[in-house]
Amino acid sequence: MGMGRSLAVALVGLNGHVIEVEADIGQTLPNFILLGLPDASLSEARERIRSAAQNSGIPLSRRKITVNLVPASLPKKGSGFDLAIVMAALEAAGDVRGTGRTVFIAELGLDGRLRPVRGMLPAVLAALSAGRSDFVVAAANLAEAQLVKGARVRGYECLAEVAVDFGADPKDLPGLDSEWVAGPETLGTTHRQIDGRESVDLADVAGQSVARLALEIAAAGGHHLMMVGPPGSGKTMLAERLPGLLPDLNDAEAMEVTAIHSLEHRASGLVALIHRPPYERPHHSASTAAIIGGGSGIPRPGAASRAHRGVLFLDEAPEFDKRVLDALRQPLESGELVLHRSAGTASYPARFQLILAANPCPCGKATGKGMNCECTPMARKRYFGRLSGPLLDRVDIQLEVNKVQLSQLADSDPRESTAQVAARVRDARDIAGERLKKWGLVHNADLTGKLLRGPLRLGGHDTALLDKAMGLGVLSARGYDRVLRLAWTVADLQGLEHPGSDEVGLALTLRQRGEGL
Repeated sequence: MGMGRSLAVALVGLNGHVIEVEADIGQTLPNFILLGLPDASLSEARERIRSAAQNSGIPLSRRKITVNLVPASLPKKGSGFDLAIVMAALEAAGDVRGTGRTVFIAELGLDGRLRPVRGMLPAVLAALSAGRSDFVVAAANLAEAQLVKGARVRGYECLAEVAVDFGADPKDLPGLDSEWVAGPETLGTTHRQIDGRESVDLADVAGQSVARLALEIAAAGGHHLMMVGPPGSGKTMLAERLPGLLPDLNDAEAMEVTAIHSLEHRASGLVALIHRPPYERPHHSASTAAIIGGGSGIPRPGAASRAHRGVLFLDEAPEFDKRVLDALRQPLESGELVLHRSAGTASYPARFQLILAANPCPCGKATGKGMNCECTPMARKRYFGRLSGPLLDRVDIQLEVNKVQLSQLADSDPRESTAQVAARVRDARDIAGERLKKWGLVHNADLTGKLLRGPLRLGGHDTALLDKAMGLGVLSARGYDRVLRLAWTVADLQGLEHPGSDEVGLALTLRQRGEGL
């Protein structure tokens, strides 16, 4: 009887910490003690492990087993430690050997089967960055774990298979069922990806030439967009087509996005990197925790983080709770969400494009002269009062979307498709990326006031209309900069070296369309 060691990973948000699992078998009465700040689900591992080992034909020692999870000061949660604990205990008993350099990540069933866990991708990434390259996971998590380049991953169906690979005698393991997969599955360290464009197409949108242009500009520059218009005017159709205009994510971005979504998958795990920008459309009854993230214990990501590198669409935006909307102000500026809870602090990336859609009033009939509107002025004020000024000030494009006319609906002339517009968006992004790379930026929406008034400063003639608008109090200082960002995107779409007065004027028009609501 002696000591056994193995490795596991504890996730705090997307940040992983390599945990050393120590097991000691004493010479006293039977007992199983688990140390190192385990939560309730992890404390229950003691009973799962005993049953799994017994049913696999490699019962644990009947002596006192003490398991310590190092560092002991870090809170640990979840069932992903099961396999690491049982392998350390088996090594301490002399049943297996050589477990100290391998990271084990899997939950155990009572029959000894290995079950997948959430967060496999960020766990493997964290361990690999800490210098650990050998992993043992459940077969259902194998494809996801092997998305990480440089990781040597083996996937198993049951505990008995793992024990055999680490020195146990197969003849002593009646739990090694011949119907289960014999030996580890290794798919090879491949880098597959989910591909394919969205099924919706921009050609389906009738009319709305200004809205289509605004959508193209938003996609090219990474700008936030708000659309105000009556029901049936096409606001939702337009928002659904924005992800199709965005270029595919590069490998680094895809790894970020896939790691976030890995925390939400379990039964089958992820089998490929997510290379298409995600699209999140939460219901207006969603809570702050559902949008921003939260929950008991270590906070989990919300819709804002799941939309990282993609689109967060809030339909009927004034119907959302005002606290939910105001909570978006921080990630809109920083691109990151830091959630503090008593159990710990978790940070998640949240660099998304925000799309807001709203009716002009609660009844939706305040269009044109508004003769059919049944809402009182106070009701309209309360309706849009939930969209605070600081939130709207961060939305670059604020657009009025009018009703589609019958002549536009019946127009048989071909409309530009998503693929055609996406090609222009990609070219504009390439132009902007080449210009901005010296400052470490990617999109025009990331431009700072220092750059706009420094190396990218426009002449007084080009900004005359904008200067006048700010002098009249129509624009704030933040709004002034956001118009300039829009103007640079318009210039990139037109292949111009820099924006002129026409581009600044168009940007100001797109910015002012929703002012005063």
